[in-house]
Amino acid sequence: MVKGTTSFGKRGKNITHIRCRRCGHHSFNIRKGYCAHCGFGRSKRIRKYSWQNKKTVTRIRLV
Repeated sequence: MVKGTTSFGKRGKNITHIRCRRCGHHSFNIRKGYCAHCGFGRSKRIRKYSWQNKKTVTRIRLV
């Protein structure tokens, strides 16, 4: 049994993520069946959270 250089070419063949049909990102998990980026396969709405974008400062106090 060889664990070294010759067997390293056989690694990395199991694919977990493929390209998503909705958003186009390479984040659709085959086993779970949904996209980690947009949520396709899990919900009809696009996945978004309030903490994703940094909030803009609306009030600036000048002294």
